Amino acid sequence: MFKLFNLFLSTFLFLLASANVSFAQAGQDETKIKRILQERVDKYKKSPGIVVGIINDQGSKVISYSKEGNKADGDTLFEIGSITKVFTTLLLADMAQQGEVNLNEPIGKFLPASVEVPSKNNQEITLLNLATHTSGLPRMPNNFAPEDEDNPYADYTVEQMYQFLSNYPLTRDVGAEYEYSNLGAGLLGHILALKAETDYETLVLKSICEPA
Repeated sequence: MFKLFNLFLSTFLFLLASANVSFAQAGQDETKIKRILQERVDKYKKSPGIVVGIINDQGSKVISYSKEGNKADGDTLFEIGSITKVFTTLLLADMAQQGEVNLNEPIGKFLPASVEVPSKNNQEITLLNLATHTSGLPRMPNNFAPEDEDNPYADYTVEQMYQFLSNYPLTRDVGAEYEYSNLGAGLLGHILALKAETDYETLVLKSICEPA
């Protein structure tokens, strides 16, 4: 299998909109969809390949297009980047609805006692702060130094994240401002997996991918 980058559902919806094709029509016109995918791959160089899943009243269909020498289909593994954040907030919403967590609970409640979670003016970071990027945490931790830029998070450990949290002074009050934070989103996924007593991948599969 090969890596394909930056495949986003929103991109495909934009393609359909720009081509004046409704979702229902798209499901009935495989040739038109494939032409859009071919243009994105060959003309605009947006990706080595794109796979689209169509679901409508007639059932489901997988449509794909790839550069010569590559093969992308319904079984291809994609790097989905920040779409992971949507999965994480879905997990949070589901666990909150089930009463397993409370959105306003401080995150220190879920982490080991050895971790000193930063706070400011007696305000603690909550699960909701992490989900809405209002925690006051930066986009990336300052001890983040990946060996492989193509897979930058592979060698960043939980211990490193805990170390950063324990030594980071917040520069503003919790909830005061929005600042996009990959760190905060990753921390939220880690916390939810700890709460569920499993790993993040298993939690996503069990809670989002498998249920009918």
